Amino acid sequence: MIPPYGQPGPPTGDLGDGTYRNPVLAADWSDPDVLRAGDDFYLTASSFGRAPGLPLLHFRDLVNWTLVGHALDRLRPEAAFAAPRHDAGVWAPSLRHHDGRFWIFWGDPDHGIQQVNAPSVRGPWSEPHLVKAGRGLIDACPLWDEETGEAYLVHAWARSRAGFNNRLTGHRMSPDGTRLLDAGTTLVDADRIPGWFTLEGPKLYRHNGWFWILAPAGGVATGWQGAFRSRSFFGPYEERVVLAQGDTPVNGPHQGGWVRTGRGEDWFVHFQQRGAHGRVVHLQPMRWDADGWPVLGRDGSPVLVHPKPDLPAQPPSAPACDDRFPGGRFGRQWQWTANPAEGLTVGHAGDGLRLTCGRGELLDDLRALPQILTQRMPARACAVEVGLALDARATAPGARAGLVVLGDAYSWIGLAREGDGPVRLVHRFAPAGAGRERDAAPSLPAPGGRALLRIELTADARCRFAADSGGGFVPLGQEFAATPWRWVGALLGLFAAAPPGSGHAGTAEFTAFRITP
Repeated sequence: MIPPYGQPGPPTGDLGDGTYRNPVLAADWSDPDVLRAGDDFYLTASSFGRAPGLPLLHFRDLVNWTLVGHALDRLRPEAAFAAPRHDAGVWAPSLRHHDGRFWIFWGDPDHGIQQVNAPSVRGPWSEPHLVKAGRGLIDACPLWDEETGEAYLVHAWARSRAGFNNRLTGHRMSPDGTRLLDAGTTLVDADRIPGWFTLEGPKLYRHNGWFWILAPAGGVATGWQGAFRSRSFFGPYEERVVLAQGDTPVNGPHQGGWVRTGRGEDWFVHFQQRGAHGRVVHLQPMRWDADGWPVLGRDGSPVLVHPKPDLPAQPPSAPACDDRFPGGRFGRQWQWTANPAEGLTVGHAGDGLRLTCGRGELLDDLRALPQILTQRMPARACAVEVGLALDARATAPGARAGLVVLGDAYSWIGLAREGDGPVRLVHRFAPAGAGRERDAAPSLPAPGGRALLRIELTADARCRFAADSGGGFVPLGQEFAATPWRWVGALLGLFAAAPPGSGHAGTAEFTAFRITP
């Protein structure tokens, strides 16, 4: 049975009967781009200010996915990302394969266009190279033209940094992808197209004698996908809307990439903004009409359920969520909220993750802490559980650790040592715009400094907190509505922190993180 749209569903879009259901990635994989190399398909997405960045997903059928790594271990320049910056960093990357190497280009709105490359998706990836410095340069995409041997690059503009947007700029690029060869030419000025605004996210292709730019407009939550074509890279371009919401529940279906399978089928991967769940990923069939224009979805509207691509069947899979932290290591699904400092994790002989209680002034605002280990919040009803231990004999007064739903507002449940007293079970929250958190429920005893923490998530991102410190689960506090950040969906996070002071503040041990229906 297919669950109603927006209601609880499986973590994979594979319905098991030769069809799939959107979203095929039911979590915040923002601004996806997709690539085929042989029989394999790969996807990358925006990672903004989190580290490691540039996630890399692998799949064989465009429906069942696994996370295989990241292309960016730390954000550059390092000092700019020592603290969380959820509206900066890696915006709308483009993934390409050329000359035997994989390439990823992206725009950092504060620093410029950067790229990394590698002989394999699994690396080793090069250090980031700054192709063009400047503020407001975003959403960069290269093209190596097989017909002429020329290389090009197109990018968009961020109004917040450049003072303008709604236009696409094109450059000739050196074939080695290291520099741009001209000052840039406006390829598309959407201020001149009636009704078009916030044109961004361009993806550049060569097809059937045309230069193609697939680019969204109209805003993240309300927009559409556009297509532009020209016989010359430098234009003039004609445009057409090729995907819009229509009478479907899929708002703002846009920003993504086109891929052709080895059997000649065309598909388009894009995102949909889903509130606290961020930008979930959809897969649309794609064909070409009699005039040579792409038609996405069902005659230009998104499909919800559709036959899978004509590719070999694959077992159902989705990016990992659960983690037993084998040997004290955390899985690929986790990212820090900023470039991690040395010593945040502590070696462990068995299963379980030990986090150092990092000292800092901003203890009462987790949104400002760099040492939070996060993963994407599933866009489905589920329960999140993790074990936590905090030893009062070995932790500093005021030290705390817990499980958090982190966004513009946040709420966490965990353990805290109150002064020189014992460790207690606490539940705290901070509304959007508030500079400090406050109690969401009275603290409770936590014998032995241990507890099993639990958050129940509804399909519409409402959170109910509970904990078991020895006598069974006890609900704590009121229901909390998760909220996104400016460009980022709400995150699930683990943290350990302590007030300023001297000496080691102790550690927190997390065990058996799991997400269940």
